[in-house]
Amino acid sequence: MPRMRRKGDLPEKVCAQCGRPFAWRKKWERVWDEVRYCSDRCRSDAKAGRAPTDANR
Repeated sequence: MPRMRRKGDLPEKVCAQCGRPFAWRKKWERVWDEVRYCSDRCRSDAKAGRAPTDANR
């Protein structure tokens, strides 16, 4: 059985919309290279052309 990874050992990216860091998720396993946004909200804001949100919400 594969060894468990610690949460801190998971890869991270920075959201293209809000600039916050976000970590790898199991549901993104196959498409991690294509993931650009941390949430549905950031993805929809980017598609709507809204200005990036403040990272200090």
